[in-house]
Order: sequence, then structure tokens, then C-alpha cells
Amino acid sequence: MSLLQALKRFDARVHHRRMLIGGCLVVVLSSVTTLGFASRRIAAENAAFSTPAAGRCGPTTLNRSAVLPGTTIAVAPLPDSYDASNYTQISMLGVPANDLQGVSVRGSATGAHAGRLRAYSQGDGASFVPVRPFATGETVTVRGVDRAGGRRQAFQFHFVVASTDALPPFTSSRPHGGYSQMQHFRTRPDLLPPSIQVTVRQPGTASGLLFASPYSGPGNAGPMIFDESGGLVWFKPLPLGTQAANLQVQQLGGKPVLTWWQGSIPPQGFGEGEEVIYDSHYGLLGRVYAGNGFKADLHDFHLQANGTAILTVFHPIHCDISFLGGPSGGAVTDSIFQEVDLRTGLVRREWHSIDHVPLSDSYSYPVRTSTSYPFDFFHVNSVEQLANGTTLISARNTWALYELSTVTGQVLRRFGGKHSSVRLGSGANTAYQHDAEVQPNGTITVFDNGAVPTVHPQSRALILSVDGSAKQLNLVSAYEHRPRGLVSGSQGNVQTLPGGDFFVGWGAQPYFSEFTPSGQLVFDAHMHGGYQSYRGYRYPWTGEPGSLPSIAATRSSGHTVVYASWNGDTRTRTWRLLAGTSVKSLTAVGSASRRSFETAIPAPAAEPYVAVQALSEEGAVLATSHAAHG
Repeated sequence: MSLLQALKRFDARVHHRRMLIGGCLVVVLSSVTTLGFASRRIAAENAAFSTPAAGRCGPTTLNRSAVLPGTTIAVAPLPDSYDASNYTQISMLGVPANDLQGVSVRGSATGAHAGRLRAYSQGDGASFVPVRPFATGETVTVRGVDRAGGRRQAFQFHFVVASTDALPPFTSSRPHGGYSQMQHFRTRPDLLPPSIQVTVRQPGTASGLLFASPYSGPGNAGPMIFDESGGLVWFKPLPLGTQAANLQVQQLGGKPVLTWWQGSIPPQGFGEGEEVIYDSHYGLLGRVYAGNGFKADLHDFHLQANGTAILTVFHPIHCDISFLGGPSGGAVTDSIFQEVDLRTGLVRREWHSIDHVPLSDSYSYPVRTSTSYPFDFFHVNSVEQLANGTTLISARNTWALYELSTVTGQVLRRFGGKHSSVRLGSGANTAYQHDAEVQPNGTITVFDNGAVPTVHPQSRALILSVDGSAKQLNLVSAYEHRPRGLVSGSQGNVQTLPGGDFFVGWGAQPYFSEFTPSGQLVFDAHMHGGYQSYRGYRYPWTGEPGSLPSIAATRSSGHTVVYASWNGDTRTRTWRLLAGTSVKSLTAVGSASRRSFETAIPAPAAEPYVAVQALSEEGAVLATSHAAHG
């Protein structure tokens, strides 16, 4: 069975409900610090972590390996960590499921836990899925035997369940008015996407359409595709209170699909929702939820070739941060990423920032934080698993990129921040950056926000290179929005295009730009009003809607004008107008070339009924609308 078939089958089985897996809700398809002061701060932090006391949230040892001694099994939760979810499953990755035997799980407060050992579809491990949740603050002991290679190796490890910080409820709202900030269509009055103004459009731009996820404006949030003229191609309005982010084209089962995050964005600045996957017909293939009781965050989502997905999670937990000047009864937002098996919904891998990076590495300050606004010390915003066995992540609030061992989860190198593993060449330092990606030639692209508060005079799209022999990170190129000198305090991304250009989404600033390698601005557009888009992309895309074209007719002074549109379609080149005295007697009476999203077609004579046909470039009929009164 193909992955697509498995996902559709699973989605059909759990339609309109969520499945309890290991206590988690999963639906699958469905300022400069001196070195001496820094050393004392880290020592104090480690001492705080190693002292048994209420309010502890960090591990006994920072940056330890997830691989159990004497085995090749990487586990989650991390041994001796204090940040596990009440609803966690026990992930054991690295040996076939049949080689894991005698697995038992016991909580210090809740006793023995019955459960089921469920194999990953990739054949390289399994999760023990308890039938009931763990108690907050209890120590959980996991025992078992590894029979890999015909040997018998007993293993045992412990972890502590965190006290989740339940954030106060909030309600979202949108600005009033803003009629001129939105596009309006006679055929689809329900679609109110933001107006797009194109200010630069030079020859030689890369092929493809533009992808955004506008929110915080007067209209509904939702994923949106538009063309180089700013004309709408596709928009999916989401219900009030639901936002969208990170609309991309990815591959699933060898076919292009649309993916995006949707959910709510609390004032604390992360997402709580789900990832969705749609096909080229704009039909739902399925939903991917974070495992272990968490909700998927908006910052990153990658479909992997091995049938897994990488997604981010933010988890506020109670923590004593008085050693940093914060409250003893405070809270920390732990940044997490998971690797989820798409076929089973099981969590194969789970990495926590608080297990590997000192809280004191943050450029955010805990002094005025609270349980309502936890200390967001890390703030992960991109995760990229690489073929060489490493993973690159970006953390906004430590101003650093981290190279991890994918297997052990340990930080191997830091690029930037308070304790960089390499020297930073002129202009290579980032602040509050987003979206780090390794390119085929080994360079790293990253969006350097430089704010807020302001560190750099402008936000920049950077190309960086790592000089391994000199142990230095160098600046190759920097692209700034010179017409306006944009400073984007949050969000943003850099995309390398097939022809060598770079596409930049400016995040909190509602701009989208394309630069040549030499820095020439060849395309620039922006949304009107208070809209934002977490990222922006350019991709080739062919949309073949499963719906029919839409039609509307207006009559004035004895003349009829018919309007035609087809949300999401990219193939129509001509609209053919049909008219007649009845629905069954419609004949062709005119045509018009497609003009942007909605095309006006004058009718030569008044007829009781009209319809439109969408014609391809070759003149083939793609679809016929329902008949409407002329």
C-alpha cells in the first residue's frame, strides 16, 4: 500500500474524530556577556538543575545523548530529563521492533503502566504507548531488553514529567473596516483575500506562482496563491479565530501537494493547531497532529522521503528561574521538534531545547516573565534534517543556529549566539533570525530579522558559508529591501529559486521580493493594511480544482455582463459563454480571454440562462459551470 493510500485510509477511519495514541491527540490523514560571567552563570544554572527541588525543569546533565549506553537505541523522553508530557509515549528508535523485548514502564506515583509496543512503519523501532497518562512531577522508569544482533542487552532509564503551564484563554479579533485592503469578486463574495500591489516586475524572474498565508488583516486568514500581477489564483478563507501559516508546495508519494499550518496564535507568539495536506485538486489528503499530547506549532513542517514529518511544538512548563533573576514560581516555554511517522501517527523522535541549551544563552530576559507570559528563552523557528546525519535548527531568542547529531540529539556546533563554536566574519552575525537552510553547495541561507529590539538597521536575507579549516562563519551575500529599509521584528524567510535567484518573505512586514544573485530587485509586492504572512514562497504549481467554475450575471440598461472565475485553477486560458432559453438549450454565444481571477464577458443578447465553460490553451473544455439566470 502506498503512503498516500495509507494516509487516506487512516483519515477515513478517523473522520471527524481524534484518535488517542499514547495519551496524545494525533490525526494523520486526516547584550554581550563576558566569558567569565557566562561561565559563572552556566555553573549556577547547572547547580540549579542538579538540586532536587520543586520547580525544576532542566536535566541533570545538559546536552546528553539520547542513545542508551551499550545500545544503538535513541529514546525519548531524554534520560534524566524533567520536561516530559503527561501523555508521552516512550519512543525507542534504532533497532527493529521485534528486538525490543520485555519493555515495562512504571511511574513513581502511578505505578505500573499497561501499554502496547507499536512498531514504526520504517521498521527501525517502536513506541511503547501507555493506556493512561502519567502524573505531573513523577519519575518514570523504563526497562527493557535489546536483542539486536542476537545479543541480549538490558537497558533502563528515567525521566520526570513536567508541570504544564496552562496559559490563560484568549480571544482573537480582526480590525474593523479595511474594505479597500481586500479584493472583492462578484462570483465569489465569500473570498476576501488581501489586495496585492506589485511595485517591481522585471523580466527574467523565476517561473512559478507566489504563496502566502495572510493573517491579522480585516479579512479572513487563509492560505493564498497569487500571480506576478498580484491577481488571485487561490484562496481558502478560514473561520474567524483560525490563522494559517507556512503555505508550501511539498512532495508526498511522488506528487506535489500543498501543506500549511492552521490554528490559533496566542499572544505569547507561537502556534497551537495542526498541519494539513491538500492535493492539486484542493482536496484534503489529511491532517498531521503533534504527538504526546501537544499541539503543532506554526514555525516549521517538512514531509520527509521516508514517510515521516518534522514539525515544531512549543510547551510552556512551570520552572524556578530565580537564579536568572526571574520568578521562583515562573514558567519557561520549551521549544520542541518531533519526527512523526505518517502511517501510524507515532512519535519516532522528540528533541527539547531545555535539555540541550542553557537558559542563560538567551537574549530574552526572564525578569518580567510570568506563568501568563513564560520565559521564551529559545524559540525554535526552523528544523532541517540533513542527509549527512545532522540536523540544523534556528533559535530566534539565542541568536544562534545549532548543528545537532540527528541520532543523539546533541548539539555539535553553534553558529552565533553567546557561545559560538566558530568565529563570525564581518556581517555574519544574526539577531532574532529565522529560517536557516543548508543549500546544495553547502552555504546556509537565513533571514536575519535584526529586531525587536533593534540590533541591525535593516532586516536582511543572508547567504553564509562555513570555513571549516578557519572555523569561521563568513558572509557571502546580504539582500536588503533598499527602497524601504524594512525592519521586520518577527517571521520571514529566504528561498533559493531554481535559476539562482532568491525569494524573500519579509514576515511581519507584508512584502515579498525576488533578488538576483548580484542583488538586483526584480520583483516586489506587498499586501495592503495590517496583514502579515509568516513566510512567502515562489513555486511552480498546477491547480486542478475539484469544484466547478463560479458564475455571476448583472444586467444594466438592457445589457448583460457575465462574470466567471474558478478558485485555484491555473489551466484556463479562455472562457466560453453559453446562453439559452432553458438550462438544456444553452449554446455558445461568445468568449473572452481569461483576465486574472475574475473575467467579465459581455453577453451579445439577453437570455434567461447563462453558463460558462473553462477552456484550456488547446481549446479543450476543462469544466462547465452551473447555469445562472441571465
